[in-house]
Amino acid sequence: MIDPGPARRSLVNGWIALVGDSPAARATGAELIARWSEPHRRYHTLDHLAAVLGAVAELAGEAEDTVAVGLAAWFHDAVYDGRPGWDEERSAQLAQSRLPGCGVPAGRIAEVARLVRLTAAHDTLAEGDPNGAVLCDADLAVLGRPGYDAYAAAIRQEYAHVQEEPFKKGRAEVLRRLLAAPRLYRTARARASWEERARANLAAELAALTAAQPGADETQ
Repeated sequence: MIDPGPARRSLVNGWIALVGDSPAARATGAELIARWSEPHRRYHTLDHLAAVLGAVAELAGEAEDTVAVGLAAWFHDAVYDGRPGWDEERSAQLAQSRLPGCGVPAGRIAEVARLVRLTAAHDTLAEGDPNGAVLCDADLAVLGRPGYDAYAAAIRQEYAHVQEEPFKKGRAEVLRRLLAAPRLYRTARARASWEERARANLAAELAALTAAQPGADETQ
């Protein structure tokens, strides 16, 4: 596995800590690093992976299986073509394909795949799912942290193939759905840390998107 710098080396070491230092584990880790480094990505990059893993570590005390959550973080956007639902399904299938060779038990692999699929629509997370709560909260941590504008700009770049008005309409629908949720975050620590700022950030982006659309009703 090529090691071009400390940031990537830290990711590689974290991966090995999860799955062990077998040849299959190293090969899978190299594949995942390559996938997260694809040139078409603007937000769903190694930086996002590192941020999600860092947030998982912050919230780890609220999970039942921190290894499964960590593996799901590695795989949750491993396949990324900008096709919501499809990307998560393919990422889950990738986990199911690669993790047996790394020696991960079947029950944990099933949990990893389930968690990856959850990230397709965070508002489908059921109560009483601590692993899902930690992964989803970690994935959404960016909403309540500094740098939200850069995140939103990177998302737009990933959808550069979509014309402006259809993008605004689709993005506004996503923001409204998030804001309609009673709670953006399911773990107590995430709510205390990020909920207030995240709602303010989402509302500000939604207002900016709809301001240029005469007659747009932000309450829809």
